[in-house]
Amino acid sequence: MTQHDDGTAALTQLGRATTMPASPEEAHLERVPAPHKGRFYVVRFTAPEFTSLCPVTGQPDFAHLVIDYIPRDWIVESKSLKLYLTSFRNHGAFHEDCSVTIAETLVTLLDPEWLRIGAYWYPRGGMPIDVFWQTGAPPEGVWIPSQDVPGYRGRG
Repeated sequence: MTQHDDGTAALTQLGRATTMPASPEEAHLERVPAPHKGRFYVVRFTAPEFTSLCPVTGQPDFAHLVIDYIPRDWIVESKSLKLYLTSFRNHGAFHEDCSVTIAETLVTLLDPEWLRIGAYWYPRGGMPIDVFWQTGAPPEGVWIPSQDVPGYRGRG
């Protein structure tokens, strides 16, 4: 049987014991070749329990993240993405900074056809702050599902 390189041989985290990075700067995002180059399809990652810290008070902030992208040549390796997102747990930054930093980091790593992030933050000081960012208009004719994360309604 011949072996082909699917891009996983260079991965340093998948299938290995890893520790949580202490910060986003220490996290190591990895990528593998997109399996369907030349086709437009949407990849979605949902992180309903994302956590970071308020940079002023040090109190935890929580968000439901939805990241959609259309690969070009690369896809993100999911374990490395989970570790990267978890590295924000002890990272102090405002909601807007966390959300856009995650998106821009993925754009730099993957150079996708298109990427968007919907960051649905739970209330801080009684007010939810939702952050939305995308690289531009998606390619025409691609089915991009709604993110379907309801706005915060309180107890009602």
